[in-house]
Amino acid sequence: MRTNIVLNDDLVAEAFKYAIDIKTKRELIEIALQEFIRVRKIKDLRDLKGKIQFSDGYDHKNMRGDDGPR
Repeated sequence: MRTNIVLNDDLVAEAFKYAIDIKTKRELIEIALQEFIRVRKIKDLRDLKGKIQFSDGYDHKNMRGDDGPR
């Protein structure tokens, strides 16, 4: 989607400090959108904390088929 926007120059300059391999504003915005979505998805998962009820006897290790990390 093509669009024209006015960006805050200070924010763009600061973002470029953290984006070592990124050379264009287009790349910077693309990465910023991906990061925004990733963070929001994690937040949504955290909202589920305490809302999931597991059945008595539920054994996540057995479901995985191993004894867990070694």
